[in-house]
Amino acid sequence: MSSRLASISVDLDSLHHYCRIHGLPETVLDDRARALVYATAVPRFQELLGAVGVPGTFFAIGEDLSDAGAAAALRRAHDAGIEVANHSYAHDYALTRRAPESIREELVRGEEAILAVTGTRPVGFRAPGYTLNAALYAATVERGYLYGSSVFPAAPYYAAKAAVMGALALTGRPSRSVLDSPRVLLAPRTPYRPEPAQPYRRGAGPVLELPMAVTPGVRFPFIGTFATTLPLFGIRAAWLACRGDAFFNFELHAVDVLDETDGIPPELVRQQRDLLVSASRKMQRLETLFRWLKEERDVVTLREAAERLSHSL
Repeated sequence: MSSRLASISVDLDSLHHYCRIHGLPETVLDDRARALVYATAVPRFQELLGAVGVPGTFFAIGEDLSDAGAAAALRRAHDAGIEVANHSYAHDYALTRRAPESIREELVRGEEAILAVTGTRPVGFRAPGYTLNAALYAATVERGYLYGSSVFPAAPYYAAKAAVMGALALTGRPSRSVLDSPRVLLAPRTPYRPEPAQPYRRGAGPVLELPMAVTPGVRFPFIGTFATTLPLFGIRAAWLACRGDAFFNFELHAVDVLDETDGIPPELVRQQRDLLVSASRKMQRLETLFRWLKEERDVVTLREAAERLSHSL
């Protein structure tokens, strides 16, 4: 067993959340498009993980599980050994701007929805839009979470997000996403225990934080959107830059295995350009990257990674 760990996690954000990011009306989505994440993406990721022989963690949004088809797909993934963690109840990008009791309710409702489907209470949480603050961290502590995986200290991503949000505002089609505090850019890029009052700093908080993978130095984001679309040699260079890290947290989204032929409306495809890359090509790329992880590291769920890393932190 390798002393170095890796985890693969997938945020199951449905397409209406991308409409909100890009300032599009959700009416552009028909019933098929609304169901795509659980009807198509979840089985594809389950197949991909099974083919490589590695586990994964799915971050589910509680309100989506009121749909019987979505609940059945998530239950099958859970029964296949995939960890299901909490991605909040409604994926409100402004969650950290809400009152503490409202934040707590979002976590509780997300937990209850996942528990009802899988029979297992989630022990991990990822914030909508990767935005963390003291009140949200306190809620994860109160709810007894083992780990959080919300910190994304990627400078290029932060700059690009700010530019896109600014451009959308100028067109009169503002994004419903939220730009995080620039303090996140100084957050640790490796697992740490946060300072509860300032969770982007190291401290002694009980809930372990597992940041998403970014390279040393420039902190280039190693996430699905880039890993499936950029030239392979660039992705290989980013992977090699992270080789010295004890833990590698590869974060993806459900859309990373979807494309325009799956029934995504052209209005959204024009904004989410990675959807122009074929799903088969993206899955081939992801299989390659998953095999890199498997060859050099012990690939585990985020829950197991937190359990093993907590002893040294």
